[in-house]
Amino acid sequence: MTETLFGGPALPPAYPERAAWGTAPKLRAWQQEALDLYLNASPRDFLAVATPGAGKTTFALRIASMLLDSGTVNRVTIVAPTDHLKRQWADAAARVGIAIDPNFKNADGQHGRGFVGVAVTYAQVASKPMLHRAKTEAARTLVILDEIHHGGEALSWGDGLREAFDPAARRLALTGTPFRSDTSPIPFVEYAEDRDGIRRSKADYTYGYGNALRDHVVRPVLFMAYSGQMRWRTSGGDEMAASLGEAAVTKDITSQAWRTALNPSGEWIPAVLAAADKRLSEVRRTVPDAGGLVIATDHDDARAYAGQLKKITGQSPTVILSDDSKASHKIEEFTASDKRWMVAVRMVSEGVDVPRLSVGVYATSTSTPLFFAQAVGRFVRARKRGETASVFLPSVPPLMALANSMEAERDHALDRPEKEDPDGLFNPEESLMAEANREEKASDSLEKGKFEALDSQASFDRVLFDGGEFGTGADIGSEDELDFLGIPGLLDAEQVGTLLRQRQHDQQSRKKRQSPLAAAASPAVPDHRMLMDLRNELAKNVAAWSARTGTPHGVVHNKLREVCGGPAVAQANEEQLQSRLRKLQDWFIGRK
Repeated sequence: MTETLFGGPALPPAYPERAAWGTAPKLRAWQQEALDLYLNASPRDFLAVATPGAGKTTFALRIASMLLDSGTVNRVTIVAPTDHLKRQWADAAARVGIAIDPNFKNADGQHGRGFVGVAVTYAQVASKPMLHRAKTEAARTLVILDEIHHGGEALSWGDGLREAFDPAARRLALTGTPFRSDTSPIPFVEYAEDRDGIRRSKADYTYGYGNALRDHVVRPVLFMAYSGQMRWRTSGGDEMAASLGEAAVTKDITSQAWRTALNPSGEWIPAVLAAADKRLSEVRRTVPDAGGLVIATDHDDARAYAGQLKKITGQSPTVILSDDSKASHKIEEFTASDKRWMVAVRMVSEGVDVPRLSVGVYATSTSTPLFFAQAVGRFVRARKRGETASVFLPSVPPLMALANSMEAERDHALDRPEKEDPDGLFNPEESLMAEANREEKASDSLEKGKFEALDSQASFDRVLFDGGEFGTGADIGSEDELDFLGIPGLLDAEQVGTLLRQRQHDQQSRKKRQSPLAAAASPAVPDHRMLMDLRNELAKNVAAWSARTGTPHGVVHNKLREVCGGPAVAQANEEQLQSRLRKLQDWFIGRK
């Protein structure tokens, strides 16, 4: 037995009834377990790592309420990344009887009357750390540090947080992504040296996406990857063409093809937005208020995408821009409505809670693990059992690697070896992610040169789900694409996996029925295009399995040759390549 959030016995459900953000009436099983751990230890510092959408706010407010009621603290300071999140925290706290002032400014000196504490941003603390230190010293203060990884964004921020909150009676740190791409230490986080001599962040309690998915606390995420042919003109005036996500190209070509795909004047973005809207319509059959979010690279793209969505849907989407003073109000209005689409740049990528978001379009060139995890986190919060999330994205290696490692648990590492081993085994969570970060730097340098996107065409590539890959490519609007877009919006994770395997089988069966005449016409001549497509597909699946298991690519290929027989990939025929693809799919299924 456990208690409801503010009194009364109740069973500890893994999935409580729907409630306002941060105010579920009952504790989930993980929240109760973490709370028991906190109460038994009564620590001054506590780091709780829980996947986005799991309910970190409810957990934190429960602790705040208990510490206030017991007299352990008499003041609460909440530190959040953005102004919108300050208000979101204040609203959630008010619903459970804790009065928090989100409008406090450094120039005010003290918060409004009737409040027990304030909500401030990390930047606000860093600009006047001694002011916040004085307020912390003046009362027994609980400091809640939301998304604590932001504390390491700049040396001045980290120093400011330590200066301001060193005197706090209690500090509760929360994050859904306890890692950074750099080695800046995060304040009030303990680091422990592992057996390789690497200092890694040490959480007091961890509740990852995999566990939350099994407990039906978060939604299963289907990643709908789209490829296509791209054409652009380089800074040197050369005209280039490549397939989006093509394996045998350089990082610079991948980056330029990616930028071409995201260009609003091409055909890739409109086609993907239309596909995403079809998916949203399917989800809304069973989840009538389901909404969609497009994450854009910049303001110009966001406005252009909004215009394209209006043409597709006949409705003007909500547009959220960082320089819009009404942005928070627009987010709140969208949350309470049943409008189909919202378009934003970065503001909605982290922490902002819009539970009805079910479909996303990742239309940005940002590819750091932190940003990707936080962006996908906007779609995973479940309101009732069976809801699914769908995220549409370009079929490029950095994003494919991130999508395939959704369930990986990560820690923040302070140290890096002077030389990483050739297999990338050091710091496994970044073995594939580091490529994404290097890619982004290449993109930045390309931005400085003259670049002109000429033409882009979209095609459906595949669906990534739970470490597996499904589908063998299809034209836009084809039966094969519509099969995957038409997956019902209410399915649990096991049902999603079963249905994806069935859809892939149906797709392969259709292709076999369509090809016998062509095969009979020239049985002795191998189709070099078909062989290249199969080799590329096999390479993508091997990469997915490698990311999932940590097994080097070469070892996977050797095992496939051993099990299926035949020569190396370059010399294998169509039948041998198909056999290896089937075996890989069997492994994906069998690991369950």
